[in-house]
Amino acid sequence: MSLQIKNLSGGYFGNPVLKDVNFNIGDGQIVGLIGLNGAGKSTTIKEIIGLLTPFSGEISIDGLTIQSDKISFRKKIGYIPETPSLYEELTLQEHIELTALAYDIPKEIALKRAKPLLETFRLSDKLDWFPITFSKGMKQKVMIICAFLTEPSLYIIDEPFMGLDPLAVSDLTNLMISMKNQGASILMSTHILSTAEKFCDKFVVLNAGQVVADGDVSTLREKFSLTDATLDDIYLYLTKMDSVSQVFEKTEKAE
Repeated sequence: MSLQIKNLSGGYFGNPVLKDVNFNIGDGQIVGLIGLNGAGKSTTIKEIIGLLTPFSGEISIDGLTIQSDKISFRKKIGYIPETPSLYEELTLQEHIELTALAYDIPKEIALKRAKPLLETFRLSDKLDWFPITFSKGMKQKVMIICAFLTEPSLYIIDEPFMGLDPLAVSDLTNLMISMKNQGASILMSTHILSTAEKFCDKFVVLNAGQVVADGDVSTLREKFSLTDATLDDIYLYLTKMDSVSQVFEKTEKAE
């Protein structure tokens, strides 16, 4: 099991956002993290990567926690944020080299790993370019390249398709599937449910900081008695509930 989250509660400045969150991601599994704005998706991601300290609970990757070994824990994660964050004074190649330094990857190996990624995302001829010359989509591709060249145990991708053209979306999807087939785990937060439904192995649905559903589409259909529903249909059904308690009440009746 790559990622395990047990009884996680957390938030900001003593204000709880997540309440007793539990879910797992197995090796070679792509999991979609979905929910309305404010449901707790970004907070969950920040807790996992160590930008926030949980109020309680435990987060482990391959059995390792951030408390036991912060550096090794973080090296297990390849993170792609929703908004690209690059250093304006560094070229694309220097971003690759900086990533290699942070993950203790020899520069030659990092550049070798980056080469097919640069070709895939059509940036091979822009290694000496600075971010100020890049479009938002190009900046996002740089973030993707830097994350994937680290070859971590767990990829965390926040709204991966934002700013990408249809070809880049297809390229990223194929790349995620390739990494999954090599045993990597992927947690993906997204609102593009029709695309996610095609390749995610399961979904974790958050509502008001709690997990209200966890399973593949077939499991969710059965759980909420929504025969033949798409992921969009299930999502709309859940988010129209007045409260988390109403969701659980509906679930108990369905069972």
